[in-house]
Amino acid sequence: MSSSPADKTTDPAHLRRSYGLAGLHRRDLPSDPTELFQRWFNEALAADILEPNAMVLSCCAGDQPSSRTVLLKAFDARGLVFFTNTRSRKALEIAANARVSLLLPWYALERQLSIEGTATPISATEAFAYFRSRPRGSQIGAWVSQQSRVISSRALLDAQWQAMQERFRQGEIPLPPTWGGYRVEPTRFEFWQGRPNRLHDRFCYQRDPSCDHTSPHPNWRLERLAP
Repeated sequence: MSSSPADKTTDPAHLRRSYGLAGLHRRDLPSDPTELFQRWFNEALAADILEPNAMVLSCCAGDQPSSRTVLLKAFDARGLVFFTNTRSRKALEIAANARVSLLLPWYALERQLSIEGTATPISATEAFAYFRSRPRGSQIGAWVSQQSRVISSRALLDAQWQAMQERFRQGEIPLPPTWGGYRVEPTRFEFWQGRPNRLHDRFCYQRDPSCDHTSPHPNWRLERLAP
């Protein structure tokens, strides 16, 4: 039986959309990319899009890069913070190569922001301060999951959940020894705004390698990139 041509509704080659919600003009861009990041993040929050703080984290400890979604939980001039199991695949890859990239895909706003930088562990004090703010179920879940490890069944996971619920039935839940946070110190930001005819606006902020990285106001080189 010969196969019929792919239905246009299911063939990805036929999926396209012209972008035109906004433009990005150099005259409107601040000298510090963290200011533009804050502006875009606030607009993502105001648009009520799904998981506005979702970031695709990419690592490469060897020949094979890997990516996954993490959630941004803090950011300031020092960098962007996320939390994870410190024995997970991502954590082991960061230990081998701290150079990572982040991608925040705000599709509803026809925007994406990519960030490159160096990931370093935050202090246990900082990690515990955030851990205490999490829902109790999430705190227990951090004790249950040996993230990225092979497990035999969902039933085992559920049994461990019940056991940890009983263990921490009363009182404050301590910080798991294998749970913490990482701060990505940016060296490059690329702001991408969709435009008609695939002639998108792209602006790159590159940290000046000669600047003092301990300064709260590092120097950035701003350039427009071809789409």
